[in-house]
Amino acid sequence: MSVALFVLMPPSGFRAASVSLSFGLRGLFGARRRAGLPPIALLDAISEDGPKLAAFRPEYASSLRAACPGLRIEPLRFFRPALAPRIRPSVSPRTAAAGRLRRWRARVVDDATGEPVFEALVVVLTRAKERAGVEAATDASGIARFSIPSSISRAEQILVYPKSGFWGALRRDVLLDATKEIRLRPAEPSWPGALAHFFGGAPATAGRGVRVGVVDTGVARGHPDLAVAGGRNTVVGEKPDDYGDNGEGHGTHVAGIIAGRGTPPRGLRGLAPSAELRSYRVFPQGRSEASNYAIAKALDAATKDECDLVNLSLGGGPPDPVVRAAIEHARDHGALVFAAAGNERRSPVSFPASDSLALAVSAMGREGTFPSDSVETLEIAPPRGADRKNFLAAFSNIGVEMDFTAPGVGIVSTWPGGYAALSGTSMACPAAAGAAAARLSRAQPLLSRARDAERSARMAACLLGAARLLGFGAKGEGQGMPTL
Repeated sequence: MSVALFVLMPPSGFRAASVSLSFGLRGLFGARRRAGLPPIALLDAISEDGPKLAAFRPEYASSLRAACPGLRIEPLRFFRPALAPRIRPSVSPRTAAAGRLRRWRARVVDDATGEPVFEALVVVLTRAKERAGVEAATDASGIARFSIPSSISRAEQILVYPKSGFWGALRRDVLLDATKEIRLRPAEPSWPGALAHFFGGAPATAGRGVRVGVVDTGVARGHPDLAVAGGRNTVVGEKPDDYGDNGEGHGTHVAGIIAGRGTPPRGLRGLAPSAELRSYRVFPQGRSEASNYAIAKALDAATKDECDLVNLSLGGGPPDPVVRAAIEHARDHGALVFAAAGNERRSPVSFPASDSLALAVSAMGREGTFPSDSVETLEIAPPRGADRKNFLAAFSNIGVEMDFTAPGVGIVSTWPGGYAALSGTSMACPAAAGAAAARLSRAQPLLSRARDAERSARMAACLLGAARLLGFGAKGEGQGMPTL
């Protein structure tokens, strides 16, 4: 059997009560040598008395526990950004229409310049309800090429998902004869979106005195609308000071929602532009999976850096004792952790948002805050709010663990080199965290308290008590939308 990666944890909590033979580095490996255990490679340690990343063969676990009573051995698990899922074909149109195939093309261009849009995903659904269809990405000429049964002359829906820089597009009842040109509207910070509708324009001073950590794919350095005060890369094997964007862009988008410092209408302003922003990269370079160990190490670093709020726009894995202990440790040291509720279309709240010490955030939207011909229109679903233009996003999870809801449908924010429009509880979570930072900046006596569990509890009570119900029910919105 091959070697596997494990997180070694103290008998309880995030830190051992004492650096003893049961968990200290020297004691742990001294016990291993005395017990004659096979080799164990220690790859990284959060601290002498905290979690450690180790590699060994799984069958050694029992012997290791016998040599170190109380030692917790947890498998390495992975989490992904909490973006709304794209609608993709699940059935080929050939299963419903036998016969010869013909070629058809779509051309995707920038509506402002007419230039081709490269690497946009084009989805052609011939039967939308059954997800029957085909997909292809555009080439350098903006062309996506398809092979479709000759008997099919129309597509019920064509969806376009650009990589960045544009709104996605939705076209209905399209005749599949000549090449179809689809023009994408640029995603610009001046767009009157849901954040502006619900929170208005944040004053430049909003968030002052509040420190916010973004645990994500890193935040792009050099973006004119972002100021990153510091951070850390907790991916094992990568440089600790490389906490910029990892090539995925997600963390940059999250950061802009919280603390974008641009000047409207040409720049993007977040909900707490004066908050101190720190980046903790947990996703490896060019990858969209973060380990429980990297997340726990980032939460520990954010706690040591005295972050008041920490944003986790990630999830999807099973409940994990490593991340759970790190969230509890953060709460014990005066920090609040906001977590995205997940995007599995009304499934239960995903972890880590489901943890009782995290603040779970669902995604809602409002009609009229995104283009009427964009893919976001497919996320309009019940329940509607007291204001019938408000809706709980079709992709959003729900559950009794919910604490807040916030805008998460068609949110324009910063992106490496520009801007992007994205949807997901990934976007709702920083909207809630940004609003929280703005409100807490006006509660300096609360921020001045000793950094302990009582401080965290009082901050949570302040934020939850000021939230505004929208009419989605407790499982959909918890206490409602945070207020500035």
